[in-house]
Amino acid sequence: MKKTFLPGACLVALAAVSAVAQSFPQVQLQRVFPKLALDARPVWMCQPPDGSGRFFIVEQTGHIFVLKKNSDGSDAREFLNIEDRHPMFGNEDGLLSIAFHPGFKTNGLFYIYYTQKNTPQDIRRLNNGLPVAFPFRSVVSEFKVSATDPDQADMGSERVIFEVLQPFENHKGGELLFGPDGYLYLGLGDGGRGDDPFNNAQNCTSYLGKLLRFDVNTRATVGSGYRMRHLEYGFPPDNPFINEPYMGGIGAQKEIYAYGLRNPWRYSFDRQTGDLWVGDVGQDLWEEVDLIVKGGNYGWNVLEGAHHFKPGPVGAQYIDPVMEYPHRPNLLPVSMFPNHTIGLCIIGGYVYRGSKFPSLDGIYIYGDYNLGTIWGFRYDRAAHKVTDQGMMLSQQENITSFAEDNDGELYVLMQDGAIYQIEAK
Repeated sequence: MKKTFLPGACLVALAAVSAVAQSFPQVQLQRVFPKLALDARPVWMCQPPDGSGRFFIVEQTGHIFVLKKNSDGSDAREFLNIEDRHPMFGNEDGLLSIAFHPGFKTNGLFYIYYTQKNTPQDIRRLNNGLPVAFPFRSVVSEFKVSATDPDQADMGSERVIFEVLQPFENHKGGELLFGPDGYLYLGLGDGGRGDDPFNNAQNCTSYLGKLLRFDVNTRATVGSGYRMRHLEYGFPPDNPFINEPYMGGIGAQKEIYAYGLRNPWRYSFDRQTGDLWVGDVGQDLWEEVDLIVKGGNYGWNVLEGAHHFKPGPVGAQYIDPVMEYPHRPNLLPVSMFPNHTIGLCIIGGYVYRGSKFPSLDGIYIYGDYNLGTIWGFRYDRAAHKVTDQGMMLSQQENITSFAEDNDGELYVLMQDGAIYQIEAK
């Protein structure tokens, strides 16, 4: 099978370096849903907070399937289908995520994130009168589950809550996630191509290259007079730029929670500590894992990983990654972690908090799309540093995403459609 790149502009695969012997916990993969037949690569899997035990699996081409937790996959039903909207028109576009409202059990609300090609009318509607003719857009929509069938979405209930113009086909980030604070988080890449040509990630008038945070339970009004806009969401009152003037939509964006990201492909909250971990896909040389704090600037496009990429303002402060690894073995001596093995395209994961495998407790588990390697590290929150790290599994399948069930057990999704549970050896 020809390998293609999902989350970012990674380089062609290099030969994997030999793994050094290590005492770090090792894992194995146990196939689940073996009779599940998917037509396109799965990019997301989760369970709703309703006690049903169901899994929802997102296919990039526009389908979401629902199935029971302990099934063999043959009972999968189509929950939602937007394939006729053609959300996948490039390698990194498509239907990329679903998130269930914390009150889903009673209100039936859920949210999806997908991409679209723009018509001239779409561009005029979204460009705020500026000379911007970007051909694509990212969309966040709210839906409600069917009143008569809990395994079917009510397709007539869609409410588009957020849209943003996109200049290129790649770097869409692509995850919706409710945090422990009850707010909805969305990570967006820098807009694509290479080198962040519009300097979006460091520009807080742009949504691109950011982690955004929304209050879906309220509605905000911004501006006044002819500049007044009624939004389909509200702003969390402690968002970093909440007190900045509106300026007709060209000021600092009030939805921004953190910035300086290139392409955040998969992020998660540690269910024990509340820490927010992001796997941010690098460009030419470095991949990184970031620990996100409100208002933090994570360096792209001035830094790639912890290393110089472009000149930036003198004296500017950036937050270094917690973990990084290079694309080439000759860069290991200048890495933050010289004994980490190489990779090409990070897939962010989860801190294991399940009960089945105590040896994995507290380990942040992540992987690489191209090489298939799975690594982990332990992080000391008091000392603000990694205390132990290592390779946990060497395998060659393309990883598209990790997943976590409501019990804290972890899974890995492969590009060929196979889904595995992660188990300690």
